[in-house]
Amino acid sequence: MNKKTASAEKKSIQQKRKKLFKHGRLIKLFVSITVFVTIFTIGLSVMAADSSISLTLNGVETPSGTANTLQIIFLLTILSLAPSILIMMTSFTRIIIVLSLLRNALGLQQSPPNQVLVGIALFLTLFIMMPVGQQINKEAYQPYINNEITFEQAKTNAIKPLRTFMLKNTENTSMKAFLKMAKIEKVETNDDIPTYVLIPAFIMSEIKKAFMMGFIIYLPFLVIDIIVSSTLMSMGMMMLPPTMLSLPLKLALFVMVDGWSLTVESLIRSFK
Repeated sequence: MNKKTASAEKKSIQQKRKKLFKHGRLIKLFVSITVFVTIFTIGLSVMAADSSISLTLNGVETPSGTANTLQIIFLLTILSLAPSILIMMTSFTRIIIVLSLLRNALGLQQSPPNQVLVGIALFLTLFIMMPVGQQINKEAYQPYINNEITFEQAKTNAIKPLRTFMLKNTENTSMKAFLKMAKIEKVETNDDIPTYVLIPAFIMSEIKKAFMMGFIIYLPFLVIDIIVSSTLMSMGMMMLPPTMLSLPLKLALFVMVDGWSLTVESLIRSFK
């Protein structure tokens, strides 16, 4: 009887799982269809509201039409690469690595969660990069929309503030290494450094600085772990995990010294 009841319970559990799986698939399908219909409806309403918006697939015959088409393709490409630009050409990389190493140094697994860390890194990046964004808006975007400069001039003016920011925060060793790999022997001024060389050099410098800051953050928490583990061993309390005592001590120390403010301030001041 016990075997029969156990097999019956297993069958009922499997049937429930199949039903839940089917319901889950139906819910996902419904959500995706709803999102698609909503986006499609919004697009149709926008096109109906503004008669100047049209979608044509005819060939472009005039040079100006070709230039406009190429500009649109370029802008769409920039939009698709926007996440990579935000992550790799700004202060985001160093901030998110340091915050992740800080969470690991405290011994916390999922607190703060990844979404919170990414949100903090994004807003700190916005704070640090605001002068660069204002300069791009002043020297590139506003003159371009006012028809004061051409698209090529706007593109050149927009990349200059980013290049200045990256050059200030790139180490000479990383720059020399990438210039050597690119087989560029002599560089008289910073303007002679190609952007395709500057970007990877800046990324490697950011990762190096982030790990150096993470090492410094790890040291006080490592000392606490060593003290707690050695104390427990001397008392003969082998069965008690050291993390049970070290974690509250590390949290108390971090709160007492206002660790979040110190970490954020150090991150902001680390950018030149």
